[in-house]
Amino acid sequence: MKEKLNKKERTSPLDLRKIREDFPILSRSVNKKPLVYADNAATTQKPKNVIHRLSEYYSDENANVHRGVHTLSECATEAFEESRQVIQRFLNARSTREIVFTRGTTEAINLVAQSYALKQLKAGEEIIISTLEHHSNIVPWQIACQKTGAKLRVAPVNDSGELIFEEYEKLVNKKTKLVALTHISNALGTVNPVQKLTKMAKEVGAVVLIDGAQSIIHAKIDVQAIGCDFYAFSGHKALGPTGIGVLYGREEVLEAMEPWQSGGDMIKTVSFEETTYNEIPYKFEAGTPNIAGAIGLSEAINYFSQFDLEKVEQHEHCLLDKAIERALVIPNLQLIGTAKKKSSICSFVVKGVHPNDLGTLLDQQGVAIRSGHHCAMPLMSRLKVPGTARASFAFYNSQEDVDKVFDAIEKALFILAA
Repeated sequence: MKEKLNKKERTSPLDLRKIREDFPILSRSVNKKPLVYADNAATTQKPKNVIHRLSEYYSDENANVHRGVHTLSECATEAFEESRQVIQRFLNARSTREIVFTRGTTEAINLVAQSYALKQLKAGEEIIISTLEHHSNIVPWQIACQKTGAKLRVAPVNDSGELIFEEYEKLVNKKTKLVALTHISNALGTVNPVQKLTKMAKEVGAVVLIDGAQSIIHAKIDVQAIGCDFYAFSGHKALGPTGIGVLYGREEVLEAMEPWQSGGDMIKTVSFEETTYNEIPYKFEAGTPNIAGAIGLSEAINYFSQFDLEKVEQHEHCLLDKAIERALVIPNLQLIGTAKKKSSICSFVVKGVHPNDLGTLLDQQGVAIRSGHHCAMPLMSRLKVPGTARASFAFYNSQEDVDKVFDAIEKALFILAA
């Protein structure tokens, strides 16, 4: 009876056969083995419609945007600005004025650090981050603190990789001027209660930035419901192209900020005596933007939006449950990051085996995982590991993929033990 129940629970609510046909790379081979792609936390694969849309833009519409009066420029501008509308609706931002195109999450966070933090922070004031953060949500704030005299405070995590809410609560005070937290940990899959964390920060008047790089297609994103001032994500982790990202910024905050980079479309008028800046969001988009990237990202979001997010989450949770079940029966394997609320990321170490060696042996079997510190070295230090092997799954992965990953791990460990 239990076996039948588990089988029923693991029946995917998604039409995986049809979905996987949309991703050309999933049908290729690596080292003469069918590819099993389980490195989605690093980057997601791209559906055919995104690949086609990029080709279509460069083949039929390629021109620079804004100010051009010829047909191609007008077509490109229309597609570029429609992309902003798609992203605004996807995030539930109030206006397209709140959507700034960047090169990715890293640039978006640096934009806030340079244009907001450096201008607003004073000596003795505080920024709060957490132990879970990616380096991109640590280093910009360290630099801001060094330059302003502000203090960086770090909310700790427990042994399961969960933010300790009571400790975070103790850190939040009247000196707190900025809070920057991840939505989902890229290293462990821990899901933070960002709405609750944001609410507490806003009660003391702090500005809140959420790093959404890992959550963008794994959780419901509603920036108004979260209540944050900034939300950043990268296109390549959302089925879109590399080199494109988004910073959502609450309109009132963006209006008060000065530009970070200058030149090109961020200006309204220029003379040798004075320059006036463009309106938001354009005053933060210096130079020719990644036009194709923005168009490709909107195509990716439109593609993903056809799916019921609850079904996507249900499917990915089943994949995670199966991965954990397989991992727990492998001798000397230790799961790293066992939060009660997790995304579809399974990080682990094997006693006596370097994660890179394991990753190499899996690659020889056509299985792609990630190994290392995952740009989260302080987190690895807290958990007392130099790095982990990380299998991360997306909605186009199957339970068969999970089995193949762990079959390959068992084979690799047999080889290493021989």
